[in-house]
Amino acid sequence: MHDQRDHAQGDSKAEHTCPAGITGAATEAEAVVFVCARCGVPLTRPLTQLPAVPEAPYYAWWDADEPGPSPSTVPADCYAIETEPYGAPLVVSEELVPAMPRRGTISNVHGQPLVSQGPRGNIVINPGDARGLELQHASAACCGATPDGGMNQVCTCGALVATLCSDCCLPYELHLSERHVRAVRP
Repeated sequence: MHDQRDHAQGDSKAEHTCPAGITGAATEAEAVVFVCARCGVPLTRPLTQLPAVPEAPYYAWWDADEPGPSPSTVPADCYAIETEPYGAPLVVSEELVPAMPRRGTISNVHGQPLVSQGPRGNIVINPGDARGLELQHASAACCGATPDGGMNQVCTCGALVATLCSDCCLPYELHLSERHVRAVRP
């Protein structure tokens, strides 16, 4: 699957980096590296926190020359905390609302709208900032991973630690599970 290749090589489509006010010597002391809570292996390079998860950039995936992920939601060298439920489980909703942040509406096979009751507090990063993760499984999609099936990224120790969203028609982002990683100073 090409999204695993892109993710492993660090091809983040991250032509943009953390905003000027967020980077620089003043914030180097504030940067953190996220490590696996089980084994302590670093899973990211040093990252600086944004005040909120940015809106996903517009991407006309249907006009793309080659299938692949959209531009990353989060700039390189940055992270943000997801305050809304994200990923599995998806449950039936009484209302037709976005299933999860930066994702449109989705329905089950019976046409009933679904919403996420997944965890809050995920650490959202640019997939190109991750290190040493491998795709374990992915929910069915045309050319990448979706968050619908839950965590799909494993550390070298075998612990599930994150959810990659990389299908062409979805935001390109990696959600580190706040219960499975911890932040340390570089």
